[in-house]
Amino acid sequence: MPEHALEAVGLHRAFGTVRAVDDVSFTLPEGGSLGIVGGSGSGKTTTARIVVGLERADEGEVRVRGRVRPARARGRAQRLARAREVQMVFQDPYLSLDPRTSVEQVLRETLRLHFPETRTDHDRRVHELLDQVGLGTRAADARPRQLSGGQRQRVAIARALAVEPAVLVLDEAVAALDVSVQAQILNLLAGIREETRIGFLFITHDLGVVRCVTDDVIVMHQGRVVEAGPTAEVLAAPQHPYTRLLLESVPRPGWDPEAIAAARRAL
Repeated sequence: MPEHALEAVGLHRAFGTVRAVDDVSFTLPEGGSLGIVGGSGSGKTTTARIVVGLERADEGEVRVRGRVRPARARGRAQRLARAREVQMVFQDPYLSLDPRTSVEQVLRETLRLHFPETRTDHDRRVHELLDQVGLGTRAADARPRQLSGGQRQRVAIARALAVEPAVLVLDEAVAALDVSVQAQILNLLAGIREETRIGFLFITHDLGVVRCVTDDVIVMHQGRVVEAGPTAEVLAAPQHPYTRLLLESVPRPGWDPEAIAAARRAL
């Protein structure tokens, strides 16, 4: 069995009387790809934020490569080490990129912050990262506003890869892109997965993305995991009514949105 890149054990998170995450557990092997799917308010993004460290779990723990990931890190060195374990790529990379900073400066600053002892190798590493995400050297001097949405997402992915994380969390990372650009980014991620041992955690409502890029999937509804298993099996023969509803909600010939809305209210 491969070593687990990530384990979530009994995660709970409440906001007032609302249980956003209710006893959620899963594992992600090194080099594996796991999807977390569900509608708005299902708890999937809160779960991702707990894994990254942007939210604190009320109960439960997160382990990276077998080590418990502390809720807080003390001191600069611990914070940087913790950040290197898990990186996140957001839906809109423009909001996470400094509009005044070029692509090369973004990558160089990340390397300087995390690997100051290898400063002499930063030029080589910047070029490696640009090649890895399919951006040529001409993009190195560009600022975010000069790039397309797909190019900006590639920069965000390169920045995340720069710290050599164990886990890469992608929160609706292709949802804002055109369909053709989505395909390019998903192909890029598939290639990166083949080259590295990084575990990918996809947070999405798009079952097409899940089908394309994940080995396993968990389905969340009202903060709980209602179904889990190999992606192909879950999507081919869903056992839980909510999973079936998600599949039936995908537009197709004969699709009845009113019937879907009624079924959703019934659940």
